[in-house]
Amino acid sequence: MRIKHTFRLPPELGSKLADYAARKNVPQALVVETALASYLSPDGADRLEAALARRLDRMTRQLERLERHGRILSEALALFVRFWLTSTPPLPDAAHAAAQAKGKERYDGFVEALGRRVAKGRTLADEIAADIGPAEADGGSEPLRD
Repeated sequence: MRIKHTFRLPPELGSKLADYAARKNVPQALVVETALASYLSPDGADRLEAALARRLDRMTRQLERLERHGRILSEALALFVRFWLTSTPPLPDAAHAAAQAKGKERYDGFVEALGRRVAKGRTLADEIAADIGPAEADGGSEPLRD
């Protein structure tokens, strides 16, 4: 047995109810009944907490991935700088102008290559993960070594 209730809704809420019911092809009364049951349900807070926990877990995993990528990036840059500083001999004064011109040319090529790479969407982190394999990539907590 059902009890009849009469109540008034603001026009915009009434329109939203009608639109939703029409999209789902169900009576408006069923939409209101379901919404009230969900709102008044004693486990509503538990479901909300579970949904928030899942979302927080996903965000935690994303942040951990970002942290790992940041560590890889910083280690790669540090390794490159160390290698470059130890393997590049100082230039004689007469060669500075030519070296600067060649450096600008190389930098422009680097920027173009970087632009192409970013446009493709493939990252160094993806390549490293593919190179080291899934078993090692999941570990992630070991410090990076030379």
